Amino acid sequence: MTRNLLTPLLAVLAFWNASNDAIAAPQSPNVILIVADDFGWTDLACYGSDFYQSPNIDKLARDGMRFTANYSACTVCSPTRAALMTGKYPARLHITDWIPGQPPENPKLIVPNFTKQLPLEEVTIAERLKEAGYATASIGKWHLGGPDFYPDKNGFDINIAGTHAPEPKPGYFAPYKIETIKQGPIGEYITDRLTNEAIKFIRKNQARPFFLYLPHFAVHLPIQAKKNLIARYEKRLRELGGANQTNAVYAAMIDSLDQSVGRIRNVLSELRIAHNTIVIFTSDNGGRVPTTSNAPLRVGKGSAYEGGVRVPLIIDWPGVTKPGSVSDVPTISMDLFPTILAMTKQSSDPPPANCDGVSLVSILKQEGELPERALYWHYPHYQHYQQGGATPYSAIRRGDHRLIEYLDDSRVELYNLRDDIGEETDIAGAEPELVKTLREDLHAWRKSVGAQMPTKNPKYDPTRPEHPPKKQPVGSK
Repeated sequence: MTRNLLTPLLAVLAFWNASNDAIAAPQSPNVILIVADDFGWTDLACYGSDFYQSPNIDKLARDGMRFTANYSACTVCSPTRAALMTGKYPARLHITDWIPGQPPENPKLIVPNFTKQLPLEEVTIAERLKEAGYATASIGKWHLGGPDFYPDKNGFDINIAGTHAPEPKPGYFAPYKIETIKQGPIGEYITDRLTNEAIKFIRKNQARPFFLYLPHFAVHLPIQAKKNLIARYEKRLRELGGANQTNAVYAAMIDSLDQSVGRIRNVLSELRIAHNTIVIFTSDNGGRVPTTSNAPLRVGKGSAYEGGVRVPLIIDWPGVTKPGSVSDVPTISMDLFPTILAMTKQSSDPPPANCDGVSLVSILKQEGELPERALYWHYPHYQHYQQGGATPYSAIRRGDHRLIEYLDDSRVELYNLRDDIGEETDIAGAEPELVKTLREDLHAWRKSVGAQMPTKNPKYDPTRPEHPPKKQPVGSK
């Protein structure tokens, strides 16, 4: 009889203790990392666009912190994606060009034989969070190697639409030729489909911590959008009578991307988990010129200049980031790895060897500043086939100054970004001591990370162009 009375009492006590434990130890925050493709620094209204409309992403900025001097790790996509996953400079990983790259026909320099996949021995942010009990999903573009290196081999429980390819095949509308996503109905728009899949993942894992990596294909080529949205922006362009950015199809792609962010945040609110979900929005490199304009930044994707690497970063950490806050501290892709570990309280474990990023938590909490540091880029490749394209170069930003060293003839350019964000006035000749200091710093950094260097091409023909320029599509329906 005593045993019969004791059993339900013990059950009640066990439930009470479990409930108290749950109150004492709240669930670790969810993390949603949204990465747009080829998305320029001024491609959002909250970053200054007078044509593109982005009310949902603008609201994300009003709710969180907007970074005005954030940089991608590279001027093209695959290296930045590798940096996001590992917290390491592309030069350290030897993933320094888009995979597989496209060398010019008659180069002065022979580009190095760079790594064309994310090595499995690298520790990814997904692996770290999965070890901590997180559900993990990669939904969208991968572009870090073939099937043996897909997201499910790199810490993600789920891989939807991620392959070796840089863009959706054959385009943004179903039927898709993407082996890792089930075929959608004819005419389905892939930005919408990725959002649907992301929402399914969120609903399924709402009761446990999750990490959702949502690398949209938008706004990468081909420039394709839904007809009703194109018509809206063609009308808007006529009503404005002129704008810095003028591509209505591209504007419609941004609109669909913005709707995706809004839908995801609405679901978080519906499920009552928005208060415990960190949402991050960024891009893998600058906007493609002439599809968009990155003004006042100089040119765009594929170039050595600010337009190629300065990109949006918005972080909403509910209960922590001050709504509408803005930071002009220079930051870079690799910083998100240690930042996410710190936000999810996983930073007590040793960081991965040679992690190049720093945690932005002190900035997000507005409790301090980052230690003084320089940011670096190393791109030993060519992008001649894009407008404003680059020859092999390395670059450093320290303080307000950014120095670019071209590797074919060792010439340098120096700009004061505080006074000259458009990099119109090269002050290298007026600042020889600063050039010397920054150059020595850059060379020491390249040596420290084992950067691969291009070599002279003995077959180079100076009477021919290195890479005949190709006409780039501006937009299509």
